[in-house]
Amino acid sequence: MLDPSSSEEESDEIVEEESGKEVLGSAASSTRLSPSRTSEGSGGGAGLGSGGGAGAGAGVGAGGGGGSGAGSGGGAGGLQPSSRVGGGRPSSPSPSVVSEKEKEELERLQKEEEERKKKLQLYVFVMRCIAYPFNAKQPTDMARRQQKISKQQLQTVKDRFQAFLNGETQIVADEAFMNAVQSYYEVFLKSDRVARMVQSGGCSANDSREVFKKHIEKRVRSLPEIDGLSKETVLSSWMAKFDAIYRGEEDARKQQARMAASAASELILSKEQLYEMFQNILGIKKFEHQLLYNACQLDNPDEQAAQIRRELDGRLQMADQIARERKFPKFVSKEMENMYIEELKSSVNLLMANLESMPVSKGGEFKLQKLKRSHNASIIDMGEESENQLSKSDVVLSFSLEVVIMEVQGLKSLAPNRIVYCTMEVEGGEKLQTDQAEASKPTWGTQGDFSTTHALPAVKVKLFTESTGVLALEDKELGRVILHPTPNSPKQSEWHKMAVSKNCPDQDLKIKLAVRMDKPQNMKHSGYLWAIGKNVWKRWKKRFFVLVQVSQYTFAMCSYREKKAEPQELLQLDGYTVDYTDPQPGLEGGRAFFNAVKEGDTVIFASDDEQDRILWVQAMYRATGQSHKPVPPTQVQKLNAKGGNVPQLDAPISQFYADRAQKHGMDEFISSNPCNFDHASLFEMVQRLTLDHRLNDSYSCLGWFSPGQVFVLDEYCARNGVRGCHRHLCYLRDLLERAENGAMIDPTLLHYSFAFCASHVHGNRPDGIGTVTVEEKERFEEIKERLRVLLENQITHFRYCFPFGRPEGALKATLSLLERVLMKDIVTPVPQEEVKTVIRKCLEQAALVNYSRLSEYAKIEGKKREMYEHPVFCLASQVMDLTIQNQKDAENVGRLITPAKKLEDTIRLAELVIEVLQQNEEHHAEPHVDKGEAFAWWSDLMVEHAETFLSLFAVDMDAALEVQPPDTWDSFPLFQLLNDFLRTDYNLHNGKFHKHLQDLFAPLVVRYVDLMESSIAQSIHRGFERESWEPVKSLTSNLPNVNLPNVNLPKVPNLPVNIPLGIPQMPTFSAPSWMAAIYDADNGSGTSEDLFWKLDALQTFIRDLHWPEEEFGKHLEQRLKLMASDMIESCVKRTRIAFEVKLQKTSRSTDFRVPQSICTMFNVMVDAKAQSTKLCSMEMGQEHQYHSKIDELIEETVKEMITLLVAKFVTILEGVLAKLSRYDEGTLFSSFLSFTVKAASKYVDVPKPGMDVADAYVTFVRHSQDVLRDKVNEEMYIERLFDQWYNSSMNVICSWLTDRMDLQLHIYQLKTLIRMVKKTYRDFRLQGVLDSTLNSKTYETIRNRLSVEEATASVSEGGGLQGISMKDSDEEDEEDD
Repeated sequence: MLDPSSSEEESDEIVEEESGKEVLGSAASSTRLSPSRTSEGSGGGAGLGSGGGAGAGAGVGAGGGGGSGAGSGGGAGGLQPSSRVGGGRPSSPSPSVVSEKEKEELERLQKEEEERKKKLQLYVFVMRCIAYPFNAKQPTDMARRQQKISKQQLQTVKDRFQAFLNGETQIVADEAFMNAVQSYYEVFLKSDRVARMVQSGGCSANDSREVFKKHIEKRVRSLPEIDGLSKETVLSSWMAKFDAIYRGEEDARKQQARMAASAASELILSKEQLYEMFQNILGIKKFEHQLLYNACQLDNPDEQAAQIRRELDGRLQMADQIARERKFPKFVSKEMENMYIEELKSSVNLLMANLESMPVSKGGEFKLQKLKRSHNASIIDMGEESENQLSKSDVVLSFSLEVVIMEVQGLKSLAPNRIVYCTMEVEGGEKLQTDQAEASKPTWGTQGDFSTTHALPAVKVKLFTESTGVLALEDKELGRVILHPTPNSPKQSEWHKMAVSKNCPDQDLKIKLAVRMDKPQNMKHSGYLWAIGKNVWKRWKKRFFVLVQVSQYTFAMCSYREKKAEPQELLQLDGYTVDYTDPQPGLEGGRAFFNAVKEGDTVIFASDDEQDRILWVQAMYRATGQSHKPVPPTQVQKLNAKGGNVPQLDAPISQFYADRAQKHGMDEFISSNPCNFDHASLFEMVQRLTLDHRLNDSYSCLGWFSPGQVFVLDEYCARNGVRGCHRHLCYLRDLLERAENGAMIDPTLLHYSFAFCASHVHGNRPDGIGTVTVEEKERFEEIKERLRVLLENQITHFRYCFPFGRPEGALKATLSLLERVLMKDIVTPVPQEEVKTVIRKCLEQAALVNYSRLSEYAKIEGKKREMYEHPVFCLASQVMDLTIQNQKDAENVGRLITPAKKLEDTIRLAELVIEVLQQNEEHHAEPHVDKGEAFAWWSDLMVEHAETFLSLFAVDMDAALEVQPPDTWDSFPLFQLLNDFLRTDYNLHNGKFHKHLQDLFAPLVVRYVDLMESSIAQSIHRGFERESWEPVKSLTSNLPNVNLPNVNLPKVPNLPVNIPLGIPQMPTFSAPSWMAAIYDADNGSGTSEDLFWKLDALQTFIRDLHWPEEEFGKHLEQRLKLMASDMIESCVKRTRIAFEVKLQKTSRSTDFRVPQSICTMFNVMVDAKAQSTKLCSMEMGQEHQYHSKIDELIEETVKEMITLLVAKFVTILEGVLAKLSRYDEGTLFSSFLSFTVKAASKYVDVPKPGMDVADAYVTFVRHSQDVLRDKVNEEMYIERLFDQWYNSSMNVICSWLTDRMDLQLHIYQLKTLIRMVKKTYRDFRLQGVLDSTLNSKTYETIRNRLSVEEATASVSEGGGLQGISMKDSDEEDEEDD
C-alpha cells in the first residue's frame, strides 16, 4: 500500500515509464486513454445486448445494445468506451499494405489491451470490496488444507525411503518395519497412480502418511503378542520412524514453524495480503495498484461508505428503469418479471440494512444514536421531509481536549522566589492546576485532559501567584487567556498574550500553551462557512458548521454557537445534491461558493479559500449519496487548458492523486459507474482466475477457495448483485473443466454447488431468489449432463481418480453426488435400482479399464525383466529391431512365445490381479463401512465388479492353459495362487470365477492323482525287484527323483524317470519335514523311503491346494488315504517276502551275522507304522478305518519277521547243541575222543574241548544283539525280539537236557553249556531283558541240572571243570572281559 505522505513527485517519471510499457506497448495503443466520467444515462451497454443480463448487471443506458466485443455501443466485457480512445493513434495502413500477419498481431494486441483494461476495472471493484466490506467476513470454520506434494518433493521422498532401505540413514529398525517400508515403497511411492495424483495437485503429505498408517495396521495386528509391549506402542513407534524418514535431515522445528505460518496464512488474511493476492490473480502491476489505491481513497472509510451508498442508489434507479422499459431477462415464467424487480429492490434494501448495521467508524469508541427507521425504506423515501426528520437532540458530539501549559514570559515585577502556578478549565467542566514554580523560572509542561459536548468550547487558562499577606484568603490572579479551539485548530504549542488585571504591574504577560481538540468519529468535517438558505440559516452570516454522521444513511449539516452542546440549526442532507457554484451577486463575505440543492430548497455556502471549499464539497458529496460527482472548477480549467499537467497548489492531496491517476489513464476505471457493468460476466472472470490461482498454490485445495478468497467473492456478489445460481453455475463449469483436464476436485464441493443450483432451478429459493432465468435453467441442464458424464467416468476410473482411497471419503461423496444428479427434481428420490444400474454399468466398464491397464503394465514389466535377464537386449539397435518386428508381425511373434513363458506371464498377471483386488477391498470398499447408510449395496456391486474383472482374466488364463502340453503340472501354482486368495475372500469364495477355476483344474487334479497312483505302484514293484536293502543313509544322494528343493517351483511330487510309461516328468518339490531324519539315522530302504516321500508329498500337495468344494475335497482325501493304505500294505508284504527269502539264504552256523538288510527291513516296518498314522488316517467319521487295517497288517508282519529271525537263531543254537551231542555218554565218538585226549595230554597241552564252540556261539549272540540294537530304530521291536529269542534259546537247551535226563553229561558238554547259558543270561540281561523273563522256570531247570552235573563232575573228575562253574564269580567276569 502506498503511503499518501510519500513523495509522489520524485517517482513520477518512474511511474510514467512503467505505465508507458503497459499502455504504449504497441502501435495499436500508442496514446494513453483519457478519463471519462459516467452518469446514470451515459456509456455503453452491459455486454448482454438488448435483452439485458442476469441480476444487477442488466443492460442500462442509451447505448446498451452492444455485445462483449469492441463494436459500437458496447464495451469490452462490460467496460464503457472512452470518448477519446485512439484519438491520438496514427491512421491504420491500407489493407493492401498491411499483411495478414500484421493484422493478426494488431488484433492480438487490441485483445490484450482490452483484457488488461477489463482486469483493471475488475480490480477496482475488488479493491473496494476488500477496503470496506459490509456483507461478508473471512470464514474461520473451513477445513484446513494440507500442503500439496510436487513432483520434485515426491522424488525427494522416494530418494529418502530408498536411502533408508539401503541402510544409508541412522534410523534403527527391525525386519518387520523394513518389510513394511519396502512394501510401501514398492506399492505406493513407485505407483504411477500416485504420480498422476501428484500431477493433479490432489496429493498431500497427510495422504501419504495415512496410506502408510493404514498399510501397517494390518501388519502390526498380525504380529504375535509381546509381553510388556502393546501393539499401539508399536504403531506409534513405526509412525515416528516413518515421519523421520519422510522428513529426512530437515529440522523438525523449522518444519513445524513453516507449517504454522502456512496454516495462519490459510486462515485469515489482512487487507494488504488480500490486495497482493488479487494483484497476482488479475495480473495488476504494483504501481497500478498504488495509483488506484490512492485515487480511490481506499484508506478513507467515509469515501468508501459514500461510494457504497451511491452504488446502492444507482441499483435502485436501475431497477426502476428496468421496470419502466420492460427490459427483463428471459424467465421461465412471465409472472417472474414483477418478482424480479421486487428481488432487486429487496436485495438493495438488505444491503442498506447491512450497511446501516455497520458502526459509523470501525473500531470507533463513540456510540451514535441511530436514526429510527425501517430497514426496507429506500434512499429516495428517506429524502422526504415528512419522514425521519432529525431533531437537535439526535445530534450528539463528544470531544476530548488536551491542554498543555509550557511556560510564561513577562513576570518582571515578582520576586524571583515567589511561587506562581496556572489553572485550566473548559467552561462547564472541572478545573485543573499545574505544579508550583518560582517566578524566576515559570515552566511547567503540564497536560490537562478534558471532555466536552460543545462544538466551540471555551478554554480558560489563568496565572496565579501566592498571596503573602497574612489575611489574604485567595491567591492573586496575574492574568488569563480564553481560547475557542476547533478540531481544525493548530496542534502545536503557541504563544498567547494574556489579559492582565488593572493593578498588575506586568502588562506584557505571554503564555505558551497547546490546545488539541480531537475530532470525534461521527464528525466528518468542520469549519467556518458563510451560509444562507430558504428554511434554515435565513440570514447570510458566518457560522461554525459541523458535518455530523448520525447513522450510515443520515448526515446533518449543523451550525453551532460557542458554549452550546446542541446545534443552533441543522440541515438533514438526505436527498440534497452538492456542487460547486459561481459567486452569488449580492452576497458579501466568502470567496469560494458551493451549494446544496433539493427540490424546493437551495442552501448556498461560501468558504474563505478554495481548498477549504473542495474539502467541504467532498465531505458533503460522500454524505448525500448522490451519483453526480462534483468536479472542482480548477480541474475543469486544467483539463481544458493546454499542457495543464501541473497540479493546483491549493488542491487537497486526494485531488493530487486523482490527477496522477488521470495522467496514467486510470481515471476511467475509478470514475466508472459500477451499475453500468455486467457484473455477472466480470464475476465469472474473477472467479475463474481466482480458481486458477488457488489450484496453482502450495495447498492441496481440491477446488476449495481459501477463506480470504471466499470472503472477497462473497462480498463482490452481495455488493454487485451477482445472482447465487449464476455464481455456482460458473463455479461448477470451471470445476468441471479442470476435473475433465485431470485436476483433482473434491466431489463434496461439486455437490454443494450443484445442490444449490438444483434447488434454485426447481424453485426452492436457497438464497431467497425465486426468479429463474431461461439461461440459468439451460446452463444447469448442460452442466448436469456434463457432471453426470464426469461422475460416471470417475467411478469407471475409480482406481485412478481416487488412488489408494485418497482423498479420504471422495469415492463415497462421488456416489452420493451421482445419486443427486440422477434425481429428476429435488423432492423425489431416485430409485435405488436405477442408481445401482448406472453404477453397475460403470463398474463393468471399470473392470475392462483396470484389466486393460493391468495387462499393459504386465507386458511392459515382462519386457523389462527379459532385458534384465538378457543383457544383449539392452542394445538399442536390437531393441528397436525387435520392436519393429513386433509391430510388423504380431502373430508370428505370438507363436514364438513358448507355453512355459505364457504360463509364467499368466502367473505374474494373476499376482497383479490379486493385488488389484486386495487394494480395491482395502481402499475402495469404504461406503459399506458405515452401517445403515445409503450405499449398503456398494459392496454387492464391488463383488460383481471383481467377478467381471476376474472373468476378463479368465479369458487369458484359459488361453494360456489351452496351449500347455497334456499331462503337465506347471499350472498348479496358478491354481494355488488364485485359490488361496479366493478361498479367504468372503465375497468371492465359491463365486463364478472360483467355480470356473475349480471346473478347470478338477480334471487336472484327478488325472494327476491317477498318474501318481500308477507311478507309485510301479515304483514299488520295480523298486523291490531291484532293492538292495541297503540303508537309505548311504543312498540319499542317489534316490530316484529326489531333487533339491526349489522355492520358486510348486510342491508337486515327481514321477520316477526310470518307469517306461511315456508319462512326462513332474516338477520338483521340496522334501517333507520328516525327511530330515535321513541325515541322522539309518532308515528303511530306498524304495520304501521313496514311497513314503511321494505319498507324503502327494498328500501335502493336494492338501495345500485347499480345494474349496468340500465334497470333492473329501473325495480326494479319501482316495489318497486309501491309496496310501494300499501302497503301504504292498510295501509291507513285499518286505515280508524279501525278509524270509533273505533269511533262507543266510548261514546256519555260528558264523551267521545279522545282515544290514535284515535291519533295514525292520526299519521299513518302523517307518511304515509311523507313516501310516499320518498317511492313512481320516479326520472325519471313519477316521481309523484305513489306519487300523494297515496297523494290524504291520503288527502281524513284524511278529512273523521276529518269529522268522528267532527261528533262525534257534536253528543256529540247535546246530551248536548237535555238536555237543557227539559227546553223549555211551557213544563211540565220546569213548574215542576221551581216550585220545587223555593219551595226548601226557605229552602236550591239549586245548579244552568245547570252549571254541561256546565262544563262537557267545560271539554270535553278542554280535547279533549289537547289530540289531544299533540298526533297528524301534526299541519295542528289539525288546520283543530279545525276549522271544531268549525264551526260545532257553527252551531249546532245556529240551536238549531233558532228552539226556538219564545220562551224565560229558565234562566238555557240561563246561560248554555252562559257559553258553551263563553268557547268554548275562548278555540278555545287559540288553534290557527283564528279570522276570530271564529267571523263568526253564532257566531255573537248566541252572539246577547244570549245577547237579557240576557237582557230580567235581567229585568224579577231581577238579576237572578247571574253574568253570554255574556259580557267579568276579574272576570269571574278568576272564570273560
